[in-house]
Amino acid sequence: MFKHTRALQFNAKPDRPDPLMARKLQEALGGQWGEMTGMMSYLSQGWASTGDEKYKDILLDTGTEEIAHVEMISTMIAYLLEDTPIYEQEEMIKKDPSLAKVMGGTDPEHGLVHGLTAGLTNPNGAAWNTGYVTSSGNLLADMRFNVTSGNLLADMRFNVTRESQARVQVSRLYHMTRDEGVRDMLKFLLARETQHQLQFIKAQEELEERYGVVVPGNMNDIQHSEYSHVIMNFSDGEGSRAFENQIAKDGQMFTYQENPEAMGEVPKTKPASSELHNDQG
Repeated sequence: MFKHTRALQFNAKPDRPDPLMARKLQEALGGQWGEMTGMMSYLSQGWASTGDEKYKDILLDTGTEEIAHVEMISTMIAYLLEDTPIYEQEEMIKKDPSLAKVMGGTDPEHGLVHGLTAGLTNPNGAAWNTGYVTSSGNLLADMRFNVTSGNLLADMRFNVTRESQARVQVSRLYHMTRDEGVRDMLKFLLARETQHQLQFIKAQEELEERYGVVVPGNMNDIQHSEYSHVIMNFSDGEGSRAFENQIAKDGQMFTYQENPEAMGEVPKTKPASSELHNDQG
């Protein structure tokens, strides 16, 4: 059950309207690493979790908080778009051509599609989509979208990545504005993204202690293990050689191979039927 409280989690009101900043904030809302992605990733992971209740609660608490962040950024965007009707923008541009370069950076969808409110898109109008969501059922390390693996080990590594990327973007947004109202909200988001990174790192460390650092970790008797700790140099540089003879996190030593040769044979597949190439006489 979810219950909505009309008061925002934190202040989200700018000092003045700024449609350009409204467009930039769309990345923090509907971009690949934005709050929508965090919200749906953490909630999906929590709902899929059938293991330790501690991790389930952490995920659902954080996912629910991300709903509040979606609301905060959406509210901030709406405030930034206040008192900027489209026809007034057009008149301003006609009177001052130099302003066209500035106003050209605004998002026309804010007015044309969303009625001067936020949309679930990035700054270029690309719609947020579930392809950004990671929820494999594995609580340690998801790196791509796969909601059907049924493995109960991964996700936390992706969550650290998501929060890290979100924090990078919020910090950049902070330096793109001098509006103290916008900055105040961004300062709060930076602090919460610090907390979320740290909690997911802690959970990741606990899960690695329990299950091992490689995901999934029960495939050693199946994989070609003679290649599992070999650093293969496929470039002109030799920088990766610095890891040679060092101990990996799983306790095994790295070896190094210079200019690895092909180990497979040249493929000799049968050509497709001429009917498929449309080259019949």
